[in-house]
Amino acid sequence: MKKENAIEKVDSNQPEQTREQREYTPATDIYEKETNILVRCDMPGVSEDQVDIQLENNELEIIGTQATGQPDGMDLMVSEYDTGVFRRKFSIPNVIDRDQIKARLRNGVLDIELPKAKQAQPRKIKVTTGGKA
Repeated sequence: MKKENAIEKVDSNQPEQTREQREYTPATDIYEKETNILVRCDMPGVSEDQVDIQLENNELEIIGTQATGQPDGMDLMVSEYDTGVFRRKFSIPNVIDRDQIKARLRNGVLDIELPKAKQAQPRKIKVTTGGKA
């Protein structure tokens, strides 16, 4: 059964690449609590300045490019390490407070916090006694 406010994967046609480069779908976990949704993506070898996160309409797109550096003063003898681009898209619910979204990259793991708008969060309603109905 599909939840009304659930975050969903988006499968769409990928744009044509302008150069030969591997494209990876990062392993992703999604967590939810009353106040927010956390999207956690595995992006090894990606630095903070190589992450691009876009939110357009209800589509969240995450792109991370791995660095292709060679150690200074060294010549490459054997090449087996392959770099590429991590790309993932999600459809997010309307209950997200777009102005409060935060992202953090640490040790190759990207966390995107999607806070829920106040009106979408559960709240306790006080019950009183007496008076007129």
